[in-house]
Amino acid sequence: MRTTVGTPDDPGAGRRGRNRRNGEGSIRQRKDGRWEARVWLFTTDGGEIRKSVYGATWEEAHELMTKLKADNMGGVRLPVANQSIEEYLRYWLVEIAQHRVRPSTMASYRWLAESYVIPYLGSKKLAKLRPSDVRTFLNRLKSVCQCCALKKDARRVEQGRAARCCAKKPRECCDSQLSDGSVRYAHRLIRAALQDAVVEELVASNAAKNLRISHRYRPKFTPWTSDEAKRFLKAAREDRWYALYSVALAIGLRRGEALALRWADLDLVDGVLRIERTLQRIDGQLTVGPVKTDGSDRKIALPPALVDVFRQHRARQAGERQAAGDRWKEHGLIFTTGIGTPVEPRNMNRHFDRLCERAGVPRIRFHDLRHSCATLLYDQGVPIENIQDVLGHSSPTVTKTIYIEATRKIQRGAVDRLGFLFDE
Repeated sequence: MRTTVGTPDDPGAGRRGRNRRNGEGSIRQRKDGRWEARVWLFTTDGGEIRKSVYGATWEEAHELMTKLKADNMGGVRLPVANQSIEEYLRYWLVEIAQHRVRPSTMASYRWLAESYVIPYLGSKKLAKLRPSDVRTFLNRLKSVCQCCALKKDARRVEQGRAARCCAKKPRECCDSQLSDGSVRYAHRLIRAALQDAVVEELVASNAAKNLRISHRYRPKFTPWTSDEAKRFLKAAREDRWYALYSVALAIGLRRGEALALRWADLDLVDGVLRIERTLQRIDGQLTVGPVKTDGSDRKIALPPALVDVFRQHRARQAGERQAAGDRWKEHGLIFTTGIGTPVEPRNMNRHFDRLCERAGVPRIRFHDLRHSCATLLYDQGVPIENIQDVLGHSSPTVTKTIYIEATRKIQRGAVDRLGFLFDE
């Protein structure tokens, strides 16, 4: 192919001048007065296409053409996929994400994709998605009433229950907005899916990768003090799940990790507990799966007092097994219902709330027992690196980022050591 390029003073100079090499492109002035620069570029499927860019002046068109050629030389390829976001997301969930993430994460991905991403972005072409499209979508998630968007109140009416807000006539919006955590999760989903589209050379760049979204990174929480923790355990002493709350506070287990524990995971002689499974409700079914991350699969040495709590719990469970008789269904679990079956995680939340009220301590989430554990460990002089090992985080940075209250105490302890500067 032989291409020519004119100049701003003489557009036909290229035709009368030297021949130009392949890929150098050409610039010409159109009948409408604009300048058109054309250049051959490589595509993501290995082919070549000729792309045109337009400028009001010769210089502007030349600058745009030069940038295209520089990007092409740097490895940037033009996307040729004609898929919509909906088509690609459905493919990605089944062929890529499903083989890479935990079942619980997969269920969250499907829910986010079907409820939010596809309704808002699904009709857009994958190759034409821009960072501004993703930013607009995420900002919209923060402001739209999710009860209205998902027709939650309409489903209540279909089930024979009274309308509360959007299904009323006249309509009353409850302004139920999506949490910052869910918006952040939606951003993570889009970013992961688009990164795989880049790897598979369906698009040239990830439109969600470098976005800076103004949502909070982590929700705030207030852990219990040591006095509050002791008061709670004292109130729960005679409760059948006293051992569950003890292990959540003493070694910071997640709720699903605690409920999935088996007696086979516990060594009462050496005082060691192995955490390698988690119990969660996924797609309406109680499911036992792997722990959250590779770092979450861990062994933890137990304090002697906690070993005694487990011994007492085993004796209590033996009594329940005998009382249940033929109704008992053995699963080998440490924490069970009265007939040996797995405990519904949401039931734990309600039971925990009642115990907080009985103990007269601040009402927190069950998961905040894990946060409280981190703070209490630091109060006892445990280094942040060791707290990381107990909680099963991938690095101390994660521990510091999430457990803000403990980090503040670390900062306070560090700066207090400079008090000698003011010693009179």
